Amino acid sequence: MSRQVVIVGAGPAGLAAAEHALRAGARVTVLDQADTPGGQYHRMPPEAYQARNSGRAGFERRRRLLAHPRCRWWPGSTVWAFDHAENRVHVLRGQSDGGGRRRLTLVPDALILATGAHDRTLPFPGWELPGVYTAGAAQALAKGERVAIGKRVLVAGAGPFLLPVADSLLGVGAEVVAVLEANPFATVRKGWSARPWRLAAHTGKAGELARYAVTLARHRVPYRPGRAVIEARGAGKVREVVTAGVRADWSLVPGTERVYEVDAVCVGHGFVPRPELAVAAGCVLDGGFVRVDGEQRTTVDGVFAAGEITGIGGAGTAAAEGAVAGCAAAGGTPSRALLRTRDRALAFAERLAAAHPIGPAWPGWLRADTIVCRCEETTYGELTRAARDPACPGPHALKLGTRAGLGPCQGRMCGPAVAELCGGAERHHRPIAQPIRLGELASRPEGEPE
Repeated sequence: MSRQVVIVGAGPAGLAAAEHALRAGARVTVLDQADTPGGQYHRMPPEAYQARNSGRAGFERRRRLLAHPRCRWWPGSTVWAFDHAENRVHVLRGQSDGGGRRRLTLVPDALILATGAHDRTLPFPGWELPGVYTAGAAQALAKGERVAIGKRVLVAGAGPFLLPVADSLLGVGAEVVAVLEANPFATVRKGWSARPWRLAAHTGKAGELARYAVTLARHRVPYRPGRAVIEARGAGKVREVVTAGVRADWSLVPGTERVYEVDAVCVGHGFVPRPELAVAAGCVLDGGFVRVDGEQRTTVDGVFAAGEITGIGGAGTAAAEGAVAGCAAAGGTPSRALLRTRDRALAFAERLAAAHPIGPAWPGWLRADTIVCRCEETTYGELTRAARDPACPGPHALKLGTRAGLGPCQGRMCGPAVAELCGGAERHHRPIAQPIRLGELASRPEGEPE
């Protein structure tokens, strides 16, 4: 009898896992909170725009995959808990902000977590102003809704993701005044040029980079390494941003400040994983990422992980890990070719991290009144005072004392910054990984549908 594999997440990792689990003969259920597959990387426009995209090879491939007779596609589904003792995956089906969600349970032979990552944005004075967006949000609006976040936009932060974001904004008519990479050119060059012969396996990435460079040049958008946004200003809305030169450790270079007049700014300093479900399942984390072995198995029996929750490496790396996880979860043995592709992708991810690190001196941008936790309006001054207070020993007590990370977003926006500013943080095992209404929790769950 074929194995039942449940995959949480329909981004590059989840879709690759589904494809290879099906190839190995498994029955597959793919769940995602979104209504369409693809994740952020393959985000599609709304239905009204899909006619012009329906002929694209990637779109057709995803459609055929999810229409496979042994594959069930469950959009609008939230996995809110995993009971490892009974091997039960608890699911809510329906819009998260709507009523009448169905509470279902699945009992798979293997579970693959491909829950991805979200933007990391370091705080700076004024980052809570309307008109300040994460890079991912700006791209989601541009790609998914054909909406520009502003007419005159500055793109800033760290990492190559800034380039497709700028490209997406230009594509919907925004004027991008500049793209600022916080890491100096020497840091970026050193990271990418180390062992250059290994780049031969990633010629597609070079071509993609060249396309973005041509687009920026055609629109006369300057790309400036070694500069960062250190303040946003405006009365009720961002009207201008202050940028400055930064050194390799991201300390400020005095006298290099420059002001840009903008009506929007999008900032992204890489990504952080979304391991909430992995933590709820009891998986061990290393440096915030889910620990996996050579076949993408976690420390919990029957649970696999792939993509950005095991390490930030982009869509190619996520898909390569997903392929290995899907094959292994279905009971197969990943081929040497699959493993080599995954290992080459992981090497690229290491290069990416070396070329675009987070400089440790970024807290020097902050003032005492800078808001760090936007949900609870906790300031940098309050955090530093609490961290020195012997009455708040440890990160858990510090959170309770300042409310930092305890607001509606549950630390998704400020969590990494709070942890770094306060000398580390702890992740507690939470049996409930996603919000669920009390009425839904009290309702009787349905069994696995046929």
